[in-house]
Amino acid sequence: MDWNHYRFRSLWTLPAPVPAVYRELERIEDYPRWWPQVREVTRLDDTSGLVRFRSLLPYDLTATLREGRRDPQEGVLEVAMSGDMEGWARWTLGPRGSGTLARYDQEVVVRKPLLRRLAVPGRPLFRANHRLMMRAGRRGLAARLEAV
Repeated sequence: MDWNHYRFRSLWTLPAPVPAVYRELERIEDYPRWWPQVREVTRLDDTSGLVRFRSLLPYDLTATLREGRRDPQEGVLEVAMSGDMEGWARWTLGPRGSGTLARYDQEVVVRKPLLRRLAVPGRPLFRANHRLMMRAGRRGLAARLEAV
């Protein structure tokens, strides 16, 4: 087992129709406005950006995100990630009642040296840190969608 390999899945129920959620999620430069752990986004060009994350644990992760699949009709946004994390992340949106069910999938290998050294003892903390980040993101996006 590679202790630096992670797979995550989160499901968010959101109070807005799929097109409205998609519009918010495709504007990654706005994530720091509603997602506290996304500390900074710097656009590099039309299809890529540099993102700095920090959740509860005292370390930053920086990754370059490059647009992969972008399909508003199917409700899919996917990026390739490189830097402190290498892999991919994908949003898949579908209707749920009058709102949206957003599914977030991520598969990455951590490259940051400190986290690699702490892979075995730190793994439960790193996974918990990710869960906290995702919970805060869901709350932030739900509040943003209700305010619009």
